Amino acid sequence: MVFDYKGITTQNKNMIFFAGPCVIESRDIAFLIARKLKSISDELNIQLVFKGSYDKANRTSLDSFRGIGMKESLQILKDIGEETGLLVLTDVHTPNEVEMVSQYVDILQVPAFLCRQTDMLTTVQDSNLAMLVKKGQFISGYDTEFIANKCSKAIEEKRFLLCERGTMFGYGNLVVDMRNLEIMKRFAPVIYDATHSLQMPSVAGGVSGGSREFIPSLLRATTALGVDGIFMEVHPNPKESKSDSATIFPLDKVESMLENVLALHKVASSLEDISIEN
Repeated sequence: MVFDYKGITTQNKNMIFFAGPCVIESRDIAFLIARKLKSISDELNIQLVFKGSYDKANRTSLDSFRGIGMKESLQILKDIGEETGLLVLTDVHTPNEVEMVSQYVDILQVPAFLCRQTDMLTTVQDSNLAMLVKKGQFISGYDTEFIANKCSKAIEEKRFLLCERGTMFGYGNLVVDMRNLEIMKRFAPVIYDATHSLQMPSVAGGVSGGSREFIPSLLRATTALGVDGIFMEVHPNPKESKSDSATIFPLDKVESMLENVLALHKVASSLEDISIEN
């Protein structure tokens, strides 16, 4: 399975990196992050896509910050793409948002909670943009075959990605089942979401917590398994992030973390595949 869209590709075992803030908090913060990521992308010679949400529609509490407004945030995303030359990804929440949002970004993300919604998947597919679908916390890797079947046109056109972001383990906790990464590869190229996989949903009185300290370890482990790319949310001051402050990754540590990932990817890519039949 291959992704190949607007110069971003998984061919020849090339990795794709998705990084940016959880939500667009302001123009200044978004551009600070984008310019730093562009610099890292150039320095490490990697394929990097800027990500940012124009609206956080699935916050636990009614009082939680959702964003600064759809149109303003989308314009910021478009401006970032034009200034930096990076491709830009954002998530959509209803089918009727897709047409408008498609005018501002390059890649559309289907959130995990919506991964079974047929109209959502087919509308995003029909946009003709690339699409990334987060695997729901409530389904197995095997179930992503049905997602892939609904998006067969996008897969055929090499503009479809699946993303693993952890599995519910009781209440208020997620675990990463490494088997899912191997299973999902049967259906599409696989991205690992390093930050959302370590969330603890709704554990802090209407706010999600998390375990940021485990991000480096799981990034190394999943890279060794041969994922096609990494997704991670980053912020210059994680504790001040207005969304996912418990798991968002420090911007000043991104470059060294990605250097680790690239070194491990080089080794993993050189190893012979060993297949064992069940």
